[in-house]
Amino acid sequence: MFRSVSLSAATGLIVLGFFGMFGTIFFITLYLQQVHGLGPVDAGVRLLPMTAVFIVASPLAGALTSRFGPRLPLVLGMLFTAAAMFGLSRVGADAPYVQLWPWFVLVGLAFGFVMVPGTEAIVGNAPKHLAGVAGGLQQTAAQIGGVLGTSVLGTLLSTRVGDVLVGRLTEAGVPDAAAGRLAGQSGLVSQGVAPVPPGTPAPAAEAITTGSHLAFMDGFQSALTVAGVVALVAVLAALLVKRGQTPVEGAAAL
Repeated sequence: MFRSVSLSAATGLIVLGFFGMFGTIFFITLYLQQVHGLGPVDAGVRLLPMTAVFIVASPLAGALTSRFGPRLPLVLGMLFTAAAMFGLSRVGADAPYVQLWPWFVLVGLAFGFVMVPGTEAIVGNAPKHLAGVAGGLQQTAAQIGGVLGTSVLGTLLSTRVGDVLVGRLTEAGVPDAAAGRLAGQSGLVSQGVAPVPPGTPAPAAEAITTGSHLAFMDGFQSALTVAGVVALVAVLAALLVKRGQTPVEGAAAL
C-alpha cells in the first residue's frame, strides 16, 4: 500500500493534521478552565463553534474532493490549521471570548478539510481488496497524530514553563526567595494551575496566580507556534496527493 505516494502522503497528513488539532483542543481546555476559571460545561459550550463548523465543513470538503480531488481541500485544511495555530498562539491570558471563537471556527473547518479528503486519498489509492485495511490505516494515523500532538506539544509547553516560571513570578511581584521555592511546581503551572500555598495573603496569592498564568501562556504560545509550523510543512505533503483510482462512496457525507 505504501508504494503509493498519494496514500503515504495522505497518511502523513492525517498524522500531522491531528498532531496540531488534538493538541490544540487539549491546551485550549486547560486555558479555558484554569486560566479563565470556567467550569467543564462552560468550557465545552465555548468550544461548540468548533464542533458546529466541523458538521458543515465535512460535506463541503466532500463536495470539493468529488469535484477537484483531495489535493485542494487538503492544502486548504492544512492552511486553516496553520492559521488557527498561529492565531491562538497570540492570545493573552485575559483574552475575551470574542478573540477566541473565530480561531475555534477555523479549527473546525480544518478538521473537515483534512479528515474527508485524507480518507478519500488513503482508501481511494489502496487496492480494492485492501480497502478495509486502508480505512483502519486512516483511523490509526488520526489516533497517532492526536497522541503525538498532546505529548510532544505538552513536553514543549512544560519545558518552556520551567524556563520562564521564576522570572514571570518575580515580574508579577513575588519575592525572589518565594519564586525560587515555587520553581519546583512547574508541572502544576504547565496545567494552568497556580500553586498558591494555603494561607497565602491575598496580594501574594494574586501575584503567584498572575505569574503562573503568564508562564503557562508562554508555554502555550510556544507549543501552538510549533504546531503552526508543522502544519505549514504539511502543505508540501498535500501537494503530493492525487485522486485515487477507487472512489470512496459517500465521501461527501463523512
